[in-house]
Parts: sequence; C-alpha cells; structure tokens
Amino acid sequence: MGVETIVPVVAIVFVFGGIAAIVIVPAYFRERTKQSAHRLISEAIAKGQTLDPALMERLTDGLAKQQSSPRRTLGSAVVMLALGGAFAAVGYLDGGWGDGGFMNIPAFILCALGAAFLLLAIVDYMSQKNKKTDQ
Repeated sequence: MGVETIVPVVAIVFVFGGIAAIVIVPAYFRERTKQSAHRLISEAIAKGQTLDPALMERLTDGLAKQQSSPRRTLGSAVVMLALGGAFAAVGYLDGGWGDGGFMNIPAFILCALGAAFLLLAIVDYMSQKNKKTDQ
C-alpha cells in the first residue's frame, strides 16, 4: 500500500471518527450520569430513605425534555443535509458524479440521514401541535 492510498483512508477515518466522537462522547457521559443517579436512588430506597419528590420530578422532567425536542432534531437535519451537500459538492468538483465518484457514497448517506431527521422533526412538530390543540 502506497502513500496515495493511506492518506485518503486516514482522512476518512479522522472525518467520520470525529463526527462519531462528537455524537457518541456526549451521549456516553449523559448515559453515565443517568446511571449514577439511578444507582443513588436505588441505594436510597434500599436503605429505606424517603426520596424528595422535587428530585424525582427533576429527573423525569429531564428525560421528557430529552425525548421531545423537535428543534434539536431539526438542527440535526440541517447539519446532516449541509454535510451531505458539502460532500456532494466536493465529489462534483473532484471529478464529477458520473464516474462513480468516491464522495457520492458519504454524500448520499448524510443526505438520507438528514432527510430522516427532517421527517422526524416534522412529525414531532405536528404531534406537539396536536397535543396543544387537544388540551
């Protein structure tokens, strides 16, 4: 394997590894914090201590906020579509789309993910709108 093949592979690993790190590291720490809170609550229950209702409400409120965030989903859709467009533009400028360009694959994947996030954001907005009209 020559330098000509190693450099693109390393670049791809760094780009997608960086994106994965941006997504995975915060999720990992958020999950770890939730697990430690649950462990603390179970130890308190096992010892027979009473739990503060405000604490329980804060813990469940955080989970509800995290699950219903159409704005965050819309933001993810915009980022994914922008990345997909950037990859498509680089692929086009690098040699066109017709030659089975190397950048077409990540561009298609990112655009598909962006479209999925956009659809999810629309569904979330519509369901929240319906909840408000039902109340």
